[in-house]
Amino acid sequence: MNTEALLHDMRRQLHDGGLRGCVLVRDLHTGEELGIDPDTQLPSASLVKVPLALATAERVRRGELDGATMLDVTPGRITTPGPTGLSRFRHPARVAVDDLLYLSTCLSDSTAADALFALTPPARVADLLHELGLRDITVRHTMGELSDTPVERFDAAQVDLAHALAIGAGTGGRGHRVPQLDTTRANTGSARSYVDLLQALWTTPSKVHPEVAERVRSLMAHNVLRHRLAPDFSSDATRWSSKTGTLLNLRHEVGVVEHADGQSFAIAVLTESEVPASVQPGAEAVMSQVARTLRDHLRQL
Repeated sequence: MNTEALLHDMRRQLHDGGLRGCVLVRDLHTGEELGIDPDTQLPSASLVKVPLALATAERVRRGELDGATMLDVTPGRITTPGPTGLSRFRHPARVAVDDLLYLSTCLSDSTAADALFALTPPARVADLLHELGLRDITVRHTMGELSDTPVERFDAAQVDLAHALAIGAGTGGRGHRVPQLDTTRANTGSARSYVDLLQALWTTPSKVHPEVAERVRSLMAHNVLRHRLAPDFSSDATRWSSKTGTLLNLRHEVGVVEHADGQSFAIAVLTESEVPASVQPGAEAVMSQVARTLRDHLRQL
């Protein structure tokens, strides 16, 4: 199948899976890439924890922060399904900055992330990204703002109504009645901007300091959320390092697959579901299959 026909088929698969998808797969050694709407800006959800990890690790390297500093963290006390770690704690905890970095990135713990944002506010994270030449990821707010969505306002039996609102309340210019989904107010990025970030972390030369890049790569390698793209990229002959992002009808994952033969591919899949349901394993499978198919095609070029 030629490339044009392949991309057409992948668009169809996403559509059949109830998804509007923005995908980019890039060979980190040759720079060759394949994508579907890779420059479309979408709310980042928890993907923003990767820029936060980068900014935190950079400030530790500069001596502006000490990874051993202990912080008193207020418990999240969140009871709705989804949040992990400190977000579900019932009592205060004392946690070191380095450990908050692990919880935020590897467990996608939003309470831990907000403790880090208290040290490095969103505007500072954005400034550090710009210093490193990464200008197309927007960081505007903390994670706490993501916990006040229609899902939290409806009871469990009405979760479909929250998703229906997320699907139907957008505008043609990507504004939205739900502020967390409004690209003029939310943390945002595109498949391309996140692949550019991954390339800066995985390849040289890069403006990201090698010590910082290695730290973030290690955190992403230990991501415990492996239900989305990992099934198609994990094997004894590959290493899959990634970060997921989920919010209402958004399902994202970005990562790098490193093969034993030395090939490496950066992958970003950002999607919006058009199905008003919170649990959609079929959509997760389609995301993974499309990403793998594009990777396989690039690998054969």
